[in-house]
Amino acid sequence: MALINCAGKATWPELLGAQGEVAEATVERENTGVDAVIVLEGSIVDAQFRCDRVRIWVDDSGIVTRVPQIG
Repeated sequence: MALINCAGKATWPELLGAQGEVAEATVERENTGVDAVIVLEGSIVDAQFRCDRVRIWVDDSGIVTRVPQIG
């Protein structure tokens, strides 16, 4: 399996527990090559890895529940 190297910052552990909208804006500001997408926990998403996407997983209160990362 080939290792994929995406440009720019790739993970945002400091956003765990933050408001989803704040996390979305932070990710897109710190890596302009990605589109941050807020996703509600339990939602079904595709398994495709993409260097231009960061999923922001949130709970029912809009709080980030997983470390945002490229993928």
